[in-house]
Amino acid sequence: MNKTLSWFSIFRLGLVQMALGSVIVLTTSTLNRLMIVEGALPAVIPGLLVSFHYGIQVTRPAWGFFSDTGKTRTKWILIGMTTLSFGGVLATLGTITIQSNFVFGITISIISYALIGLGVSAAGTSLLAYLAIATKPERRAAAASLTWLMMIFGIAVTAGVVGNMIDPFSNTRLITVISAVCVIAILITIIAVYGIEEKHPYQTQTLNNENLAIIEGLKEVWQEPKARVFTLFVAVSMTAYFMQELILEPYAGLVFNLTPGQTTSLSGVQNGGVFLGMLAVGTTVSGFKIGSLKIWVFLGCLGSALALITISLFGYNDFGLSISFPIVILGFCNGAFAVGAIGSMMQLAGNGKLNREGTRMGLWGASQAIAAGFGGLLGTVLVDLLRLYFLNPADAFGIVFFFEAILFTLAALMSLRIIDSNQHRSKNQPIGVLE
Repeated sequence: MNKTLSWFSIFRLGLVQMALGSVIVLTTSTLNRLMIVEGALPAVIPGLLVSFHYGIQVTRPAWGFFSDTGKTRTKWILIGMTTLSFGGVLATLGTITIQSNFVFGITISIISYALIGLGVSAAGTSLLAYLAIATKPERRAAAASLTWLMMIFGIAVTAGVVGNMIDPFSNTRLITVISAVCVIAILITIIAVYGIEEKHPYQTQTLNNENLAIIEGLKEVWQEPKARVFTLFVAVSMTAYFMQELILEPYAGLVFNLTPGQTTSLSGVQNGGVFLGMLAVGTTVSGFKIGSLKIWVFLGCLGSALALITISLFGYNDFGLSISFPIVILGFCNGAFAVGAIGSMMQLAGNGKLNREGTRMGLWGASQAIAAGFGGLLGTVLVDLLRLYFLNPADAFGIVFFFEAILFTLAALMSLRIIDSNQHRSKNQPIGVLE
């Protein structure tokens, strides 16, 4: 029987998530701002590039399959991080070039964002698949919390450090700082995964003929009822999760007349709630043995729905409270749901045919990526269309928030049918047993 991951090993793998977040945040914040402000480009251009990188992540099932059928997963983690980092540096060059040669710059940017999507898919899918099979079932909620909290930490620290280091701004300083971040991310990943599979060799030892075709592997997974329904659950819940991402701050500005600084602070309040929600679920399920992943996913989805309805009602009556109150509740419930869903994903990845953990994680990762891009776009489109009809912006935003709440409620009901409460494999599928 293979030895499962220790807490220190889980922390090491969390460093990979931290490195992933550090590179990704450069494309979604720093480069996004530079295109719009310094480059004087329409916001839709960086928006489409970010959506494109989500779209590229439909390749996640393929990367998961490759990690399933190979003799190592850390190889794909390293390949993915290297590709992501190269894409980050190239995206910076594209952003700089756009200012002098739009066509050439946008071509470089499209290629770079494709590399970013491929890198995230390869590294992230392989990492989660390895965590899913090498972590004790009772530790999976805490492992999911720890690794995601480390990713949030990486995002926050990188954004702050890069923001300070690129001032006074110049293109040379920008490319130097971002290149340094990408190189450091690769070095951290190498240190994090070095030798870990030798101590915890949860991987296929031999390749069978049936493992040679990606399509066959995907067909096998899609024929599993729980894998298929969980894919739909991820699509519904993540669409709801990301619908408010691009409209919550405009809502606060238009309806409550908050300044840009105040709405940015609200975003910080929401992320603080997400952090607390993740921490709470990881601690209660794995530490104090209170509740189960199934219960927390259900409560997180239902709580998010109620928080969104409350946020919409605040557009008509503040009830003597600040709008930050329901927003921090939304963040907490989002965090609780996210960790419960990730922990459940890690649990369900081991249910069914062995040596298909990566393929399942890839399938669900692709569903999440598509939902993220679609959800954000859907929220903005619906608000724009409804504002053409309603004079009061609170009406337009409120309807979208109610629709989002309906999706969260549907996801809560779906979770009751597809997530096991006991969080253990069947006796016929022990952890570490290889075909």
